[in-house]
Parts: sequence; C-alpha cells; structure tokens
Amino acid sequence: MEDVGSIFDAAQREFHRLTTAVWAPAGQSLVFQLGLRPGDAVLDVCCGAGSSAIPAAAAVGSSGLVHAVDLADELLEQGRLEASERGLQNIEFVCADATEWEPPSTVPEIGYDALACSYGVFFLPHMDAAFTRLAGLVRPGGKVGITVWRHGALREFADSFFDAVARHGVPRQELAKIPFDILERMDTPDGLHQWLGELGTHSTEVRELSNVLPATPEFVWDLVMGGPMRGALTPFDAQTVEVIRRDFLELLTERVIHDIDAGTLVGTAVVKGLHST
Repeated sequence: MEDVGSIFDAAQREFHRLTTAVWAPAGQSLVFQLGLRPGDAVLDVCCGAGSSAIPAAAAVGSSGLVHAVDLADELLEQGRLEASERGLQNIEFVCADATEWEPPSTVPEIGYDALACSYGVFFLPHMDAAFTRLAGLVRPGGKVGITVWRHGALREFADSFFDAVARHGVPRQELAKIPFDILERMDTPDGLHQWLGELGTHSTEVRELSNVLPATPEFVWDLVMGGPMRGALTPFDAQTVEVIRRDFLELLTERVIHDIDAGTLVGTAVVKGLHST
C-alpha cells in the first residue's frame, strides 16, 4: 500500500468535502479545550488541511504563531489557501516528518505553549515514543491535545467497506488500514486519560464529542475516499473500484446502517515540569 502521505494527497478532494461535517468540529473543539491565548506558540502535527491549526491561528492572534506539519502536501496547500483567504499571517504549513520536527528559531527557547494532533496520533510510527518526543517540545506547564475516534465509531461503516473489498481477493486481515488495535488503548475516556498520563503529563481532561451523520451514498463514499481506507483500493482498476462501491452501498442497506457514528474523544493534558501548574 502507498504511504499515508501519498494516500491523503490523492484524497484531497474528498477530504475537503468532509471538512464541515467531520474534521472542523473536532479541530475547533480541540482548540477550545487547549485554552489557547493570544501570543501562544503552537505546534500542530498531522495537521491535514488545518482543521485545528487554522482555529489555533485565530486563537493565538498576530502575536502568536502556529507551525502546522504534515506529509500530505496537497492538504497543506489547501490549508495555505484557506489561511490566506482568512488573512492569517501567523501560520506556516510545512511538509515534513513530524517525528523528526525540531522547532525553528521563531519558537521561544523554553518551547511551544501547546501541541495539537487531531485524528493523527495513530499514524505516527512508534506512536508512544513519537508523541512523547513531540510533547517534549512543549514548555513545562504547556498543554498537549489530541482527538481520536471513540469506542465503536466508524466500525460498522469500516467493516462493511472492508467486507466489500475482500470479495475481490484481498485477505480481510490485510485491509484494516484504520488502526483499531492501536485505538483500543485510547478509545474510551478512561483509556485516553491513562494513555496521556503515562506519557509524562498531568491534569488530563477528556470530553466526548457526539457526531452522528446520515449515511448518504455521497457521504459514505467520500468518507472512504477522503481518508486512509482509500489505500485499500490501490490494487484495483477504476471498473473494479466502481463494483466495490456498489457492493459497499448494498451492504450498508442490507445491514440497516442509516447513520455513521463519527463520535470523537478530545483529550488534553498539562506537560510536567518545574513550572507546571
């Protein structure tokens, strides 16, 4: 399968169509929960087109800054265009590997004030170590925040899609590109509290964002094509992809799936240190 950055580059059009219903509510909620203030320096990793980075830029104002990092340059360009349209000059979209990111000289020596990662932490290789390193770029007393799918979210939808693909000769176990096994550690409020605490933080706060969306044919296919599940279609030609699309929609009807649960957990925590409060 293609790497994650390439998949999301190819998904740019459908990803954009999902923004209002899916990405934006979670990104805005994450920024509110981080409690950003004017003048803050923010690192947003796996930022996509800026669903949390752009609200962060609005929150920190012209005296603050946001570094938005992702591997999908098509999504980054989409974020640059939106930021430009909104007149935001305090945000920089950077195509880079977040696991190797080092703060430029524009960041205070003590570190960022906040780290944000919306629907992206589970794509980081060696997730715990990678996120711990990123949290280390935040000053003591600063905050980290993530959004993840809550327990059960997307499962019926994803199972139906993977079952449709498996009819065409791809072993079912090879298709689970959404890392549900990793998510199981943090897809409940208690689990996310524990995971954040184990990474050297305190004062964790986890809130649930309910988001139930009608399973229209257009929306569910955008949800496939606008994210990592798109990668499961890479081996197939356009004609076969169309057959899979029809099979998938038929399965949703047979299984009486009328809504998509896009429920999300928003978790934040304070970075430990001599000056943390």
